Amino acid sequence: MNWMKDFRGLSLAGLAAAAVVFAGCSKSDVVTEPGSSEPVAATNVDHSHGGWWCVEHGVPEGDCALCDKTLVSKFKEDGDWCDEHDRPESQCFICSPKRFDKFAATYEAKTGHKPPQPTE
Repeated sequence: MNWMKDFRGLSLAGLAAAAVVFAGCSKSDVVTEPGSSEPVAATNVDHSHGGWWCVEHGVPEGDCALCDKTLVSKFKEDGDWCDEHDRPESQCFICSPKRFDKFAATYEAKTGHKPPQPTE
């Protein structure tokens, strides 16, 4: 008879532990704006050099000839160079601010956010 009481106690303890575990797992990982029930994009973008986006120049880090000087010769060979501003013509937002739109669309497609404005 005593073993039945022990078994019942263990069963109840196991059920209580399972209830706590499952209750903790029911929280949603969806991020919402305060006061809104609509989920918002929750991506983490590394803005340091080493991430995929160069914040200073407004282009993907792997295409940034201002940060990676090894890319300069390729842009010059392709005839894509702005001598006046010493950067690839396709990335010269000084000559044509509209060129930034192409890179901004890439950033927005990946993150769901508008990109930060280039600082240089």
